[in-house]
Amino acid sequence: MKKGIIIILLASLFHLTGMAQERFGKTLNMGLGIAGYSGYYKYAQQSIPVFHIDYEFDVASDFTLAPFLNFYMYSTDYYGGNPNNPDKYYAYRETVIPIGVKGTYYFDRLLQATSKWDFYLGASLGFAIVNSRWDGDYSGDKNYYHNGSSLFLDIHIGSEYHFTKKLGAFLDLSSGVSTIGLSIHTTK
Repeated sequence: MKKGIIIILLASLFHLTGMAQERFGKTLNMGLGIAGYSGYYKYAQQSIPVFHIDYEFDVASDFTLAPFLNFYMYSTDYYGGNPNNPDKYYAYRETVIPIGVKGTYYFDRLLQATSKWDFYLGASLGFAIVNSRWDGDYSGDKNYYHNGSSLFLDIHIGSEYHFTKKLGAFLDLSSGVSTIGLSIHTTK
């Protein structure tokens, strides 16, 4: 039910985007981040590379919404243990795909930023699709790594530097996963 509501919300966003003036939106953001033991990455006990992609739409003056998708894989092997104890002799693999929407408010006018810079504060809401795989002969607790919630809410603060009108680089610091990447503006 929660996933259905979020999907309906995302579909509604595409309708709303035609009502706002274009200033920050129509931007494809792609980045890489490192996730640790926080947010919807609670399963892993190590740093994990995360791929991020979103597409921003102007919704109101200085405010955008961006449907996004993140992706990471985590694996761990316990084959150094005792083969006579299946709880200590196994492999575990997990793929996580967080999907959601990020709302961003730009402070460029307030900070009197030049056209080369954007500064923002945002929040993202979504859910994580998790696919876990254990060795077929594993007989231990298969719910051991399922301590994270599939629903999440993160806060963001960030900045973008514009190399040209069409290309920029961003740094997004977040309570979920911080990313650095490229922004491709389709109109500006």
